[in-house]
Amino acid sequence: MRVLGRLLLLPLVAALVLAEDNSIEPKGTPRCGASLNQPSKALAIELNADANCIWQIQRTTDETIRAIFSYFQFAPSSSCETESIKVYDGPSTNSTLLGQICSDTDAIPILESSSDSLTFLITTNSVVFTRNFFVFYYFFSETDAVNCGGELTGPNGTFTSPNYPAAHPEFTYCIWHIQTDKNSKINLQFQDFFLELDQNCRFDFVAVYDGPSTNTGLIGKVCGRTQPSFESSSNTITVVLSTDDSNSYRGFSAEYTSIPLPAPVQPDASLTCSSDSMTIVLSKSYLASLGYDETQLQLNDPSCRPVVTDSIVFSFPLTSCGTTKQDDGQSITYTNIVSLSPTGNVITRQKSLEIIAKCKMENNSTVEIMYITKNNIIQNITSVGRYDVSISFYDSDSFSNPILESPYYIDLNETIFTQVSLHSTDPNLLVFVDTCIASPQPDFGSPTYDLIRSGCNKDDTVVTYPPLEHYGRFKFNAFRFLRYFPSVYLQCDVVICDSNDTDSRCTRGCISRQKRDISSYLWKTNAVVGPIRLKRDLRSAGHSESLTKAEAEETPNLQQHSFYTLSFVVLISNIIIVVAVILKYHIKHQAGYSYQKLQSSY
Repeated sequence: MRVLGRLLLLPLVAALVLAEDNSIEPKGTPRCGASLNQPSKALAIELNADANCIWQIQRTTDETIRAIFSYFQFAPSSSCETESIKVYDGPSTNSTLLGQICSDTDAIPILESSSDSLTFLITTNSVVFTRNFFVFYYFFSETDAVNCGGELTGPNGTFTSPNYPAAHPEFTYCIWHIQTDKNSKINLQFQDFFLELDQNCRFDFVAVYDGPSTNTGLIGKVCGRTQPSFESSSNTITVVLSTDDSNSYRGFSAEYTSIPLPAPVQPDASLTCSSDSMTIVLSKSYLASLGYDETQLQLNDPSCRPVVTDSIVFSFPLTSCGTTKQDDGQSITYTNIVSLSPTGNVITRQKSLEIIAKCKMENNSTVEIMYITKNNIIQNITSVGRYDVSISFYDSDSFSNPILESPYYIDLNETIFTQVSLHSTDPNLLVFVDTCIASPQPDFGSPTYDLIRSGCNKDDTVVTYPPLEHYGRFKFNAFRFLRYFPSVYLQCDVVICDSNDTDSRCTRGCISRQKRDISSYLWKTNAVVGPIRLKRDLRSAGHSESLTKAEAEETPNLQQHSFYTLSFVVLISNIIIVVAVILKYHIKHQAGYSYQKLQSSY
């Protein structure tokens, strides 16, 4: 009976898919470019040779535009130079480039606009071939977003799609990052799987990536009714669930297990980068196979010598040993070269070898790239690190005495001095505070309040200081959130620039959404600090100043019986005030959260 039920169900599913497929684009929709403003839309695009078509998506509400390029078929043997989809964060192709999609793109691009419009341009070459693309987009707000995804660690675990086994919500977008122990790989098995059926998985799909991100390494994309399984090559794997607004089914249930890997083989060469230094490790056996030893190695600066143990190790600050730095407006790259000089004056039978080590700083991390040339063959070795950035409060504008207490108790309207610090050995860097938001919750769920946005002061008490070497500084007056949230947390997005670039993002200051001519910056990082609490919260608990912060938060407020009557009167008065405020609130039709500035009575 179960088999018969599935056979009866398949025609129904196919009919629903066909109905959606036929309703993607109504008649009259331009096939080469369009201006769109619907809250959501799917586009099945068919183009031939020599096309140059622009689609512009414009939102009218305060929401984010998310565009999903779930299927693309370029001409065979095309390249990014001849055929591509370019996506821009703004109303034209002069806006900031969000990303480029080509025939060799090893991912399913999902891009979001930070402005009120998103534009994409499809260009094709002169090859006679019918290209097919599928794009769907929708507007969403953070409050409407489905709560799903997250970090999964440990040797094994399980996870499900939202609402499983009930139907998943519309416009679901979830990312699960799975990481197991080092020297292991991951087996991912879907025990139950039911998403909308489509030959190319254009509408609803699960995408699985072999690694820690969704940028590259796509293992597979699946939909329909199946029980797929995947295996990673390392101890990280990423799973993405994306759905549209129709034909919702029960989603999936999955489990993962870790599989131990054989002991790693010592690599010929490796590179590690941090905010402070670069470390290059070469194996002795590798050098011996080329007919060299460690005495013949040198960096750009020959005076920098390696430490020789079981391996040959060059470890040095990023700005020393002849390291060069290049800022292309989107990233900063530090480069050094390990060179090996063959012996002999006329001829040599030794292989000439050059190791080019690059630390590329971008995308909230430090990405290391090493190129090794072996007789004109280039090998690529990569690893990932992170910027070392911190944020602290200070007691004055001298920024000499950090506040070490947590929570930080302060009076309303008292000035809070804040400093973001970059810990790096490169003196020619600037730190710019791009965005800072406040929230009563450490996870920065609703509500939030903007102090700084895109370098623009959004609160009238915020004062920003000019960038100073590795420090971004600003001050603002203390406030509290309404509805009696006790704490305030800060989260700041930080941009790092080369101080020698006089036209960098760090020197341009406030950028409004209308100024779309500003060049993009691909990497940033963020830091969180808090909580801030009001001193009156500390004093109202009936504590002396000699008590610890833990006592201030946890010890009960013990009042004498003689104060009970006064407390009751104060309670009744507060109730009357609250009722009056609520009536005034509804009369003025004010909705949602906000913040309140009060004059300090202390």
